[in-house]
Amino acid sequence: MNGMIIAGLGCRKGSSVDELLSALDAACIEARISRGDVAALATGEIKREEPGMLELAKKLGMVLHIVGDDALMQAEPRTKTVSRHNLAKTLSSSLSEAAALAVAGETAEIIVPRLISHGATCALAQGKANAKEPAGEQA
Repeated sequence: MNGMIIAGLGCRKGSSVDELLSALDAACIEARISRGDVAALATGEIKREEPGMLELAKKLGMVLHIVGDDALMQAEPRTKTVSRHNLAKTLSSSLSEAAALAVAGETAEIIVPRLISHGATCALAQGKANAKEPAGEQA
């Protein structure tokens, strides 16, 4: 596999680190990769203070990129899943997919569409090896 793999995450308010980990692991199984193949985590501004999300990044020793609304909107056309719930809460039809794409780069593609596990969602995007720098800031 070329390029870095980014895990985009979304969740219900108050989701636990185990629920988020379950979604991440399900996506990794689907992609036939190990958790160690994931370069970083990404989520939207709306989840910036989500304790389970912050705890997951710390537990895995991964950077959690917080993606702003503009970058989510820019990635939107490349998402594959439409969630009415997401559209009501955020500007994106799939927060996890849009966040993963935004951080993986403008030529990135979804390799695992949004999976739902125990109230958390995870999507995997893979960037191209020579893409521009990712959008979003590190939490």
